[in-house]
Amino acid sequence: MTLRTLLLVLVFSIQSIVAQHMSGALLLEKAIQYHDPFDNWQTFQGEFNVVMEMPENPKRISQISIDLPSEYFKVKAIQDSVTTEYIIDQGTCLISLNGKTDLSKAELFSNNLSCDRATLYKNYYTYLYGLPMKLKDKGTNISETVNRKTFKGKDYLVLKVSYDESVGSDVWFFYFNPESFAMEIYQFFKTDENGNLKPDSGEYIMLSETETVNGIVMPKIRAWYYNRDDAYLATDILEK
Repeated sequence: MTLRTLLLVLVFSIQSIVAQHMSGALLLEKAIQYHDPFDNWQTFQGEFNVVMEMPENPKRISQISIDLPSEYFKVKAIQDSVTTEYIIDQGTCLISLNGKTDLSKAELFSNNLSCDRATLYKNYYTYLYGLPMKLKDKGTNISETVNRKTFKGKDYLVLKVSYDESVGSDVWFFYFNPESFAMEIYQFFKTDENGNLKPDSGEYIMLSETETVNGIVMPKIRAWYYNRDDAYLATDILEK
């Protein structure tokens, strides 16, 4: 056995021991230290674009503004010749379609526009781009057991997360780099009436590269796949 091989085995063994003795709460703290080293998330104010690429569909560019202290959220989505905009400002909802805000019920219905959808987008973007810090939100249940798992040929420390019934029924798994504690994959599954995972449900998201937005280290590229057959869904690309 060469010295290099011996060192690699030693490093792997040490990492395995660390994982076995690391609690879920500690792993989460280390991941947050990587992604939010200056504790900026709670006062986050920032703007960024997300370009979504989907097979056989035109690109969608979403211009996102999040101001947590002011309780303000805006997403302006441009796809082909259609531009939609949602704003939630301290609970007040505003919707526009191609710049028009005085929309009839028929226009809202035919374009699938609603304040419920605005809230859904707000929760979606705030959650995904606020990870892993959002895992400290009320109603989030962090498993105390940290598992080590190989996924797509790479080793990870894996954190299992479930939610109170009022928050959601999906079970999520977050995969962290065992050396840097960077979040590199997340995966979710649906559950049955007994709370068991449905193995053919849900999706996994591969994360690569990073962009720093107002002190938060965010994944730049998110590629989405189905759990059941690894079929590709879409890619989100973060642009500052």
